[in-house]
Amino acid sequence: MHIVLGDQITKEISDKYIVLELDSFQVKGRDQAVSAYCVVENVPLIELPQADQFRDLHAQMIKNYRLGNWKFCQDALEHLQGRWNGEVDSFYNDLSERILARKKDTSDTKDWDPTLQV
Repeated sequence: MHIVLGDQITKEISDKYIVLELDSFQVKGRDQAVSAYCVVENVPLIELPQADQFRDLHAQMIKNYRLGNWKFCQDALEHLQGRWNGEVDSFYNDLSERILARKKDTSDTKDWDPTLQV
């Protein structure tokens, strides 16, 4: 798996590779957040017929993560863990830990910003 930043490069390669959005980062001095993506390299042949379904589920999970819909994310993670030949599992584990931490946080989630500050 390779990590790439920015939307332009992903548009150029998304028709040839499986590209999954991972996160967004707010960089000092920039008005817009920068998105990070991974390029999945080794999809097992047995998963290829379902690759589009897994890619869509991953995208929906990221969308729901930003909305704070933890239940949807946890359910999606159960289906995504182990996919992509395990290449994205460390990200899925990290996201699961973030969700558990957010669920324990009793502060108002209306002000929650899912964009990482760097």
